[in-house]
Amino acid sequence: MSLLTVENLVASYGAVRVLHGIDFAVEEGQVAVVLGANGAGKTTTLRALSGMVSCKGSIRFDGTELIGRSTEDIVRRRVAHVPQGRGTISQFTVDENLQVGAYIRKDRDGVRDDMERMFRLFPRLQERRSQAAGSLSGGEQQMLAIARALMMSPKLVLFDEPSLGLAPLIVRDLFDTLRQINTELGVTMLIVEQNAQLALEIAQQAFVLETGEIVASGDPESVGKDDAVRRAYLGH
Repeated sequence: MSLLTVENLVASYGAVRVLHGIDFAVEEGQVAVVLGANGAGKTTTLRALSGMVSCKGSIRFDGTELIGRSTEDIVRRRVAHVPQGRGTISQFTVDENLQVGAYIRKDRDGVRDDMERMFRLFPRLQERRSQAAGSLSGGEQQMLAIARALMMSPKLVLFDEPSLGLAPLIVRDLFDTLRQINTELGVTMLIVEQNAQLALEIAQQAFVLETGEIVASGDPESVGKDDAVRRAYLGH
């Protein structure tokens, strides 16, 4: 059984419908990517999964229907969301941001161990653990946003454009780290990303959204060979 199953998902902002009945599934432990142009509905898809937009249809996560549930309830079911713009608390230190990420947890020893794990994954954060998040570089803030999401010990992490605004060298390192997190921690990931080439390299499956509908899906190799996908997202 899939960890996440989406069926006939319709999402709207008021009278404006953005998603028009999309269907997809993500297996436990997989990395899945959502590709598409600006305005295709990628961010809305993640917001729907997090209970942040009006939806109809079905979103089943780990056997539970999420439609109609609050964002807080969905978070407590261990769905983490790393939004565009990082979403860290700028006036809090690195340590404090990580502790906020673990607020739903009661296992203090596990939280402490995971803090150390995050510093091993992101050594730069350990060097800056007493600095305010707002004083970090863009790449460091993205590291912190990812680490904070992992501190809740999630079953699923939703990433919205993790490479946005970062230098190419930092983006490559970031995707290498995401691959490492998936391999070592077994965390399931759904990544919305405009850097299609890098996203397809770490994924086991891919979906292409156009104007609120999935127009292509499958394994990264087959999606990457689709002529329309190559022209639109891979530049060849």
